[in-house]
Amino acid sequence: MSWSIVEVARHAGVSSRTLRHYDDVGLVPPAYVGANGYRYYDEEALLRLQEVLLLRELGLPLDAIRRILDGTSDRTAVLREHHSALLAERDRLDRLAATVRRTIEMREGGDHMGPEELFDGFDADKQRQYEAELVDRFGPDAQEKIDESWRRVGAMTKADAVRIQADLAARDAEYSALLDAGVAPDDPRAQQVTAGHYAWVCQFWTPSAEAFAGLGDLYVDSPDFHARYDAVRPGLAEYVRDAMAAYAIGTLA
Repeated sequence: MSWSIVEVARHAGVSSRTLRHYDDVGLVPPAYVGANGYRYYDEEALLRLQEVLLLRELGLPLDAIRRILDGTSDRTAVLREHHSALLAERDRLDRLAATVRRTIEMREGGDHMGPEELFDGFDADKQRQYEAELVDRFGPDAQEKIDESWRRVGAMTKADAVRIQADLAARDAEYSALLDAGVAPDDPRAQQVTAGHYAWVCQFWTPSAEAFAGLGDLYVDSPDFHARYDAVRPGLAEYVRDAMAAYAIGTLA
């Protein structure tokens, strides 16, 4: 008994792109590849995928998951390390929340913030991790987009930074309201919000249809991004991903 990559993606709630990535990095290889080029998965592969997804829910990175599943790492030791990392991340998010609060106060007439305050809580190491993942997914061309993004950021003012944070928070609220109302991700109302999100991303770099959809996948696949959206509204990461995929197909392709 085997299932195609499309069937597995639908049942597991992940994208086909994610499954291909898991195969490329040797994490969840298919049982075989058909003459049509499609990957097919047997029960053993599905059980391995299930364990991968369970460990991803804990926020473990893919390299740690691979070491656990291949038996080259003690699971308890890895979880202990991850627990320490989660505590550190909690502290960082507390600082980030305080930064957002001070930004709101500044926008409402409070004291202005210096750059060290505007960006307190942002993690440079995680930024480099995200960039490396984008390069892994989309190849060397992604590095050019990343460099372009940093050039644009370097030209931004403190007022730009405040506006960008506020715009993102406002769009999170719009997406959440649509999700609560049961509006489908490909509905024109959701697509209008997604057009705004595309414009927001274009302040940093200009993604193709594939790259924009891939960014939506990253929101779900990355534990950090997923946690960020879940903190706003559970299920929001998947909703935004699906809206971005529909926008990529319907508008950018």
